[in-house]
Amino acid sequence: MSPGRPPQPAPDPGGPAPLWSPSEWKRRLALWGGAVAVALAAIVFAKVGDAAFGVFVRVSEHSPWWALLLTPGAFALLAWATRGRLAPTRGSGIPQVIASLQVTRDDFRAAQLSLWVSLSKMAFTLVALLGGASVGREGPTVHVGAGIMHAIGRRLGYSDPYQASRFLLAGGAAGIAAAFNTPLAGVVFAIEELSGAFEQRFSGTLLTAVIIGGVVSLGLLGDYAYFGHISARLPLGEGWLAIAACGIVCGLLGGLFARLVIGAVDGRPRWLGRLRADRPVLFATACGMLLALLGIALGGTVFGTGYEQAHALLQQHGEPGAGFGIAKFAANLVSYVAGIPGGLFSPALAVGAGIGDNLALLFPGVDPSAIVLLGMCAYLAGVTQAPLTSAVISIELTDNHELLLPILATVLLARASSNLLCPTPIYKALAQRLAPRLAPEPAA
Repeated sequence: MSPGRPPQPAPDPGGPAPLWSPSEWKRRLALWGGAVAVALAAIVFAKVGDAAFGVFVRVSEHSPWWALLLTPGAFALLAWATRGRLAPTRGSGIPQVIASLQVTRDDFRAAQLSLWVSLSKMAFTLVALLGGASVGREGPTVHVGAGIMHAIGRRLGYSDPYQASRFLLAGGAAGIAAAFNTPLAGVVFAIEELSGAFEQRFSGTLLTAVIIGGVVSLGLLGDYAYFGHISARLPLGEGWLAIAACGIVCGLLGGLFARLVIGAVDGRPRWLGRLRADRPVLFATACGMLLALLGIALGGTVFGTGYEQAHALLQQHGEPGAGFGIAKFAANLVSYVAGIPGGLFSPALAVGAGIGDNLALLFPGVDPSAIVLLGMCAYLAGVTQAPLTSAVISIELTDNHELLLPILATVLLARASSNLLCPTPIYKALAQRLAPRLAPEPAA
């Protein structure tokens, strides 16, 4: 084993069992049943999350100045509640799952993924949405899904590192599949983002569990596209110049966002790090106040997940304004560095939609919906540095397959551009901070 490399899970004892083996069928049924449970939890989480943010919207419609009380209050409450044993509920949740796939100690996994942590993650994310925080629920759904699968696996006796890792991987991926109603995106996310930390075979049983999570969501919610059907096409010539613009601009902005978040977690700049460490409640309250003021100035468009604004930009009706993309970037940043629970996916898509809408002005001969879609996938790829996941999510969320090649080209360019500003992908970097031994040793 090379120095600095974390120990890998041991191979499955005894090798692969026959297809008809009772032990194999018990494991399959456990994984598939767990995927159903994860999907049901994701659906309930989504519905209650939408209702929570709806309460904030209705209160704000009565008077936008309520945000000056609700948003800082929610941030302060969450900063106070997520101390000590509930610190793993902070942030997206995806870094916690990645770290748990690498660190196989029972105490570490229990601290990151216990049912109490999972339930608290859901509750705290709902509080964040009730306060108008610019956060998403997809990352928390991955965290919750892994926690549910962790509990099921342990209850049924799959507690050795190898088998437990399979349950964590399936639970996290089923969570993203159910959250977005996109089974294929769940599979790609598992392979690209999660299984890089789990260097064993990604079996058909795991793939089936992820697909089941998405199928349950499809069965209960219907076969719909998250943002509706987008039939935009991209012509040759000027259209392909738009690919370069979206890939470079949105990729750089995504890399900048990731670098700023990682820097804040590392305590940079120093004055910010000291305030964040010594006065976390005060710091979170200040972040909430900044978000409230920004939201009031922008007419409330930067609060919440950004779904409505991204949908409006894609459909080219009721646009949120020319400054929406940059304003949403700032809203996402203050929400995430505050240390409250909440994810990045939906808000990142909204930022990309806003930036894409701005870039569309440079290409009057191109369908603006196509450039908005390219901006969405490019910015998400820039933030996460997961180009395939970003491409598949964007395609499935809009039911648009005509732009497959342009989207793939855009996300690859965005990934390369992001890497110039943030060499380590954000989820991997944050996972390293949760488990320092995952970080590579400095060269001698």
